[in-house]
Amino acid sequence: MHSTIFTTPIIRHFFYLLSWIGLKLSGWKLEGEPPKEKKYVLIAVPHTTNWDFPITLAFSFIFGVKIYWMGKDSLFKGILGPIMRFLGGISIDRSKSNNTVSQIVDAYNGAEEMVVTIPVEGTRAKVDKWKTGFYYIAAGANVPIGRAFLDYKKKIGGFQPTFYPTGDLDADLAELQAGYKGISGLYEWKEGKKTKIKRDKTFAS
Repeated sequence: MHSTIFTTPIIRHFFYLLSWIGLKLSGWKLEGEPPKEKKYVLIAVPHTTNWDFPITLAFSFIFGVKIYWMGKDSLFKGILGPIMRFLGGISIDRSKSNNTVSQIVDAYNGAEEMVVTIPVEGTRAKVDKWKTGFYYIAAGANVPIGRAFLDYKKKIGGFQPTFYPTGDLDADLAELQAGYKGISGLYEWKEGKKTKIKRDKTFAS
């Protein structure tokens, strides 16, 4: 895979410090630990705002996780392309029926260390079902699933216990989704309307 902000000397140290200061000043706390394996699929739920992206990058620096992430190809057009790739982006063309799963599986099989963040919801809008590509990638590459989260109501971000696919898609999805119940994105949907959540000050220091 290509070099990124996480693998570039000096720059990664600068952004580690910047991330630590930013999270500290904004009141975010860390919880849990990333998977111990060098290769795993990383999911994060829920995804309701563009703020998820810079906050996720900040947490990645603090936890020492060198992530790649999948994004729609429009994000990689023009001058943004090199920037997004340097930030760890992998361009995905959603308009074409391509074999993305097998390509990512092959990349895992050919790498000694690899973490790809995959959007299981696929959009910031309300969804009832997760996209299952992340599961097939994890199963196909024989790697575990890291369960990251950002809880805006409590202002806590981090990792739930690592999940190891059993091969039973329905049962595994149900268990994964159950683990994210009670975790709040920056926005929630009430009566079909998207509203900003209120922080639970019980968890504020």
